[in-house]
Amino acid sequence: MVDQKRTIAAPHVDPETDAYWQAAREGVLLIRYCNGCQSAHHYPRTICPHCGSDDTEYRPSKGTGVIYSYSVMRRVPVPYAIAYVTLDEADISMMTNLVDCDLDGLEIGQPVKLVFSETEGDGPPVPTFTPL
Repeated sequence: MVDQKRTIAAPHVDPETDAYWQAAREGVLLIRYCNGCQSAHHYPRTICPHCGSDDTEYRPSKGTGVIYSYSVMRRVPVPYAIAYVTLDEADISMMTNLVDCDLDGLEIGQPVKLVFSETEGDGPPVPTFTPL
């Protein structure tokens, strides 16, 4: 298991994503759903990337999923893994970091759960995942 000491940059918060980051501060992962085409999307944005509708809303995620793809970065001072995680309740994958795990034991299809990781300064925590 790698002890995560890597610094994660604080995300840019703007009026369009402020509610998303406020929920993250409360430990809730929000996913955008489109009422027009009935599809989910992530990264949170008001306009649906599937149909162009602005009739979208946030819904909370259960915070569980499986690893769709991953890559381990080793040529850095603190090795880490980035991944696409496919969420259980929505057929979407989100780019994230895998934390608190054995980097050599990761597998495609491995179940994971949400954990929020601190960022630089007073930035909001970011959604990351760890194996179940």
